[in-house]
Amino acid sequence: MTKSFAGLDWYGRTFEGEHFTECSFTDVDFTEARTRGTVFEFCRFSNCRFNVSEHDASAFVACQFVRTSWFGATLSGCKLAGSTFVECVLRPLTVTGGQWDGVVLRCADLKRLTLVGVRLRDADLSEADLSEASLRECDLSLAAVRGTNLANTDLRWSTVVGVDLASAQLHQTQLSVAGAVTLAESCGALVDVNA
Repeated sequence: MTKSFAGLDWYGRTFEGEHFTECSFTDVDFTEARTRGTVFEFCRFSNCRFNVSEHDASAFVACQFVRTSWFGATLSGCKLAGSTFVECVLRPLTVTGGQWDGVVLRCADLKRLTLVGVRLRDADLSEADLSEASLRECDLSLAAVRGTNLANTDLRWSTVVGVDLASAQLHQTQLSVAGAVTLAESCGALVDVNA
């Protein structure tokens, strides 16, 4: 389905196995909506509201979200690969699992969020505020964290291969041994794990 939607009230609507491609959504209210197995590909959302919505095994692939609110939303096992968020409200937000490869969350306010077991390979988290957030068991391989606030962030049991942690703001950041080794190596140290 390729179409433009504007000014619609879809409060509490249920989307089951639907498919939207290259659609534009402007001022659409998805508050308390529920999606299951629904796919949005190459869609643009402007000034939309996903407040308190629930998404299960749904996909937002290569979508663009501009000034869109996700306040109180829940995403379980969702795919957001290649999507971009600009000036969006993303707190509070509950995320469990899912594939967010290549997602762009540059300058996003993600403070205190809990992202459990999310795949964030190649994600752009530059200048984002992830302070006091939990990213346990996430795959952050090759993610960009230049200027990212990781103060008091829990990165234990997460994969940080190819991540330049030295370019982030670290203060009491929690790391597993593998993460600590990656950090040391990014600072130029030669780590002898057998010593």
